[in-house]
Amino acid sequence: MPVQALMDRPVEDRNPDYPVYDADGHLYETADTFRRHLPKKYHHSFQYVEVNGRTKLAINGHISEWIPNPTFEVVAAPGSHEKWFRADNPEGLSLREMTGDPIRFQPEFAEPESRLKLLDELNVHAQLIFPTLASVIEGHMGKDVELMAACVHSLNAWVVDDWSFNYKDRIFPCGYISLADADLACEELDFVLKNGARHILVRPAPVPGKLGSRSPGLPEFDKFWAKVNESGIFVVLHCSDSGYDKIYEWWNSGGGQTAFERTDPLKACMDNVSRSIQDMLAALICHGVMDRFPNIRWVSAENGSTWVPNITNIFRRAYGQMPQAFGRDPLELFREKVYVAPYYEENIRDLNEFVSMDRMLFGSDWPHAEGVKKPLDYLGEVASFPEAEQKKFMSSNLKDLIEGKR
Repeated sequence: MPVQALMDRPVEDRNPDYPVYDADGHLYETADTFRRHLPKKYHHSFQYVEVNGRTKLAINGHISEWIPNPTFEVVAAPGSHEKWFRADNPEGLSLREMTGDPIRFQPEFAEPESRLKLLDELNVHAQLIFPTLASVIEGHMGKDVELMAACVHSLNAWVVDDWSFNYKDRIFPCGYISLADADLACEELDFVLKNGARHILVRPAPVPGKLGSRSPGLPEFDKFWAKVNESGIFVVLHCSDSGYDKIYEWWNSGGGQTAFERTDPLKACMDNVSRSIQDMLAALICHGVMDRFPNIRWVSAENGSTWVPNITNIFRRAYGQMPQAFGRDPLELFREKVYVAPYYEENIRDLNEFVSMDRMLFGSDWPHAEGVKKPLDYLGEVASFPEAEQKKFMSSNLKDLIEGKR
């Protein structure tokens, strides 16, 4: 398969009369992202190895296939999976067949000034940035809490070195936090706040630990959430490897798949992304985090929105059954505290029946293949909304969050 040396840079002639704020941009990590600041005693636990001529990631001696190409030397082009996710595949092609020719690693993927120049070309003013390979950290390290913390800190320190958490008030990489150890999480939060983070990434999943997993809403984490509450930053619950592929494995003789493999229709129908974000928000509300720490705002990013009607019904039923167990109506908390970034292939008008336009965010997922080719391609999804609501969705909602407005 031929590989394109340069990324296609289509001209963007759409230029809204407001600054566009993108809630879901990504970087591709380099080979030293997790190892530059990783203590040497952990180097054997997180390393790149050659397997049959290909570079793979080895974690605690096990080869991880979750990200099959962890060096990102060659990647699928931005937006190359769009037709797949829009369910526009009448020929029945495989995802690989629909992807087209891959491209070489580009400077815009891992360097802020190059990204900023590209954002100017794309008429995007500001963008939140999330890692890609980091999804393996908590989901693939078992109960090794110290290794998780060390890798998380190495990632954040690399961001400080190469990006900063606030690049020219336009590019805002996340501070990644693992809650596996509450004290270490507080230390890491102090580090990213000291270095200017405006938002943090927390995996939407049960918190791993030496004695097993647990809810992030348990009292042991209150000291962490109290720090977040006081800081004025917001928390992004971004799609990750949340461990919910175990559900698929129960139905598939224990066999798993890589993150981007799409061969079994059963897995497509299970929608583990929706399950994990729904459970995470339920834990945060039902276990009182949003009651005890009312200043925190929560963003669901790259989890879509098909789960929203279901969680609405679940909260309504649970509150009707056990009103004494809640500090406030959980549905009111959800509508007040949670922002949702829907997928482009979803019906945003339908979502608006459950979530106000004040709590919706635009996210392009650029440069991932499953996102849009050009961020402003998303304008077509909100074309039927009044201009004032389009501006909230594409601009001011995220701008206000970054500025700490509530």
